[in-house]
Amino acid sequence: MSEQAKQPILSVRDVKVHFQVKGDGRWPWSAKRTLKAVDGVSFDLYAGETLGVVGESGCGKSTLSRAILNLIPATAGEIVWMGKDLTRGTDKDWHAVRKDIQMIFQDPLASLNPRMTIAQIIGEPLRVHKPELSAEDIMQRVRSMMRKVGLREQMINRYPHEFSGGQCQRIGIARALILEPKLIICDEPVSALDVSIQAQIINLLKELQREMGLALIFIAHDLAVVKHISDRILVMYLGREMELAQKHALYDAPAHPYTRALLSAIPIPDPKQEKGKVIQILQGDLPSPINPPSGCVFRTRCPQAADRCSKETIQLRRISAQSQSSCLLA
Repeated sequence: MSEQAKQPILSVRDVKVHFQVKGDGRWPWSAKRTLKAVDGVSFDLYAGETLGVVGESGCGKSTLSRAILNLIPATAGEIVWMGKDLTRGTDKDWHAVRKDIQMIFQDPLASLNPRMTIAQIIGEPLRVHKPELSAEDIMQRVRSMMRKVGLREQMINRYPHEFSGGQCQRIGIARALILEPKLIICDEPVSALDVSIQAQIINLLKELQREMGLALIFIAHDLAVVKHISDRILVMYLGREMELAQKHALYDAPAHPYTRALLSAIPIPDPKQEKGKVIQILQGDLPSPINPPSGCVFRTRCPQAADRCSKETIQLRRISAQSQSSCLLA
């Protein structure tokens, strides 16, 4: 890592996002309970780096991404951007930061306004954050960004419903990049696309990252997809961190039983290897974040759980030069 990259551009420190919900939802007087969507997540992100975030549905990946952008307020913890703590920032502070942190959403078509043309959609961030630009300057930048993400300029006056899913995602990428941000949060940007289109979008993001020096947070279910774009990977389960490791360390020697179970589910292209592969099937259902298990939240489904796992809870601890794990037995 270069000298310039040794200082993180984003530091997330013990961030929690809790929601108050009614006890059983049947009666207005039901006692409220706390749903712990994110329950103490910490990591650093460096310029030009890609952090993959993986886990089952409901583990808090998307909630974490929205808390980083303050689309959902964090209940506790710190979000430090370029040395400034934004958790106590004002609306003015956040407005100044928005142009540096952008987001690509999961559903490419639903994230675009159907009543706006592509020119209006891609150019909107410039009109909000750079009002000094003329209409001609905005159109020039929109055309340039369309070429950069692989869209033809002749499409500039079309509406979102006239595009395929992959093209809509390219429009979303262009909108996120038009302000030349330092960080883009990709919230499952390829999960709604065909496999061949997924590869095109991932390759496009990697190319744009090299060209513009972007940092990425790439959220996905699929560890096979995350492997091709990430430098480090954060594994989440029930709102907590299970493992944080360099890509090769995580795939070659996973330290947490949950990570090993996720990796065992990745298909192998070789039919012979796939046939002989042992898949670690997790028993039971994902516990409720309203009433999580005591101790290690994964213990109720862990094949290696011991008595101490129900009594002790630990944060990520370093177990090698490239890997951290929250497993007591690692």
